[in-house]
Amino acid sequence: MSDEAEAAEPPKSTRRKEKPRDRDSWIERGVAIRAGFYIFGTHLVAGFVWLLFYLGEHAPK
Repeated sequence: MSDEAEAAEPPKSTRRKEKPRDRDSWIERGVAIRAGFYIFGTHLVAGFVWLLFYLGEHAPK
C-alpha cells in the first residue's frame, strides 16, 4: 500500500523548482502593471473632474 502512494506522487527531483529570480521578475511585472493601471485610472478620474469644472464654467447662466 505504501508503494502505491509513493508511485502516485512524482519524485522530488522531477518537480519544477521555481528560481527566486523568476519569482521576483513575476512580482516586478505585477507591480509595474498595477502601477500602470493606478496611474491611468488617476488620470482618467482627474480628466473627468476637469471636464466637469470646464462644463460648469461654460454653462448658460
